[in-house]
Amino acid sequence: MQTPSQRPLSLAIRADIFTHLAAMEKAGLPADKAYSLLKLAPAAQPRLALARKLMARGMNPASAGDSSGLFTPMEVNLLHAAFAAGSPAPVYKRLADTYAYKLKLEKAVKSRMNLPALMLILALFVQPLPRLISGMLSSFAYLRLCLQPLIVIGLLYFLYLQVRGWRQHSGATALRLSMDSLLLGLPVFGTMHLRRNARDFFENLGMLLEAGLPMFEALPKASDAVSNYVIRADYEKLLPAMQRGDTLAQAVAGIRYAGERHIVGFIQTGEASGSLPEMLARHSKGESEAIDHFQQQVADWLPRLAYSAVAVWMAYGILSTSVFKPPAL
Repeated sequence: MQTPSQRPLSLAIRADIFTHLAAMEKAGLPADKAYSLLKLAPAAQPRLALARKLMARGMNPASAGDSSGLFTPMEVNLLHAAFAAGSPAPVYKRLADTYAYKLKLEKAVKSRMNLPALMLILALFVQPLPRLISGMLSSFAYLRLCLQPLIVIGLLYFLYLQVRGWRQHSGATALRLSMDSLLLGLPVFGTMHLRRNARDFFENLGMLLEAGLPMFEALPKASDAVSNYVIRADYEKLLPAMQRGDTLAQAVAGIRYAGERHIVGFIQTGEASGSLPEMLARHSKGESEAIDHFQQQVADWLPRLAYSAVAVWMAYGILSTSVFKPPAL
């Protein structure tokens, strides 16, 4: 099982893993052969090598991936259920498509931020340049003035990575719960954060049920996929409610953070027709499209806003120096 020192592999590596496994499963290769042909980035090779050793000793691929840290806990749950049902091919394909799309979106955001980042660096060096030319700044003072903001930005980014890593592996502490509550209260982004967590829950619940896991076993496993502990605590009420005799639709209608309320209608239809996994998948697909549209909008507008802010700041800094002021009469 993964530990804090074994953080989940990157989206790129996980996309490669499941794309390869889906192709090998479709081709009819046995698991040991499929994993022996799998080639990953150096950072993931030790985990893959350990998984292969465990499989050679007779451990099934899901347990081997769990013990080696090759798979996340949710991936392990899905694969256990899929192997028990007969074939992991649908799970491999679903995970491969999911990670490939997330990776594509992540790369799009990063690429669109390259120009604003370059403009910021240029602004830091150009803005004090007139004072250097006029003799108001020494060369050392100029470099210090240019580099100090970059150092601060680097430290803030490092702090962000540490907080993100801590949040991924921390328990339900008071600080973590306060942070998760704060995320839910953010304007616009809080709503999308809720919808993303709700989508993850219902998507994973649908996949677990489709893979053959009973409802009472699937609910807690799907809850574990929810990253926000405030929302997770709300979803953990579903199992007791159903054990008391409620349907899933009734249980979901009674929680606070179900996301888009039309999910209750999807669940009612699925329970009445015996097609609950399909209805959950349909709902999750619609939510994914809405979330992806929002992320695309952010990816489109954030670089423009950053670029405009840097350009205005750079122009203001240059024009406000005495170099461009007319000499006093």
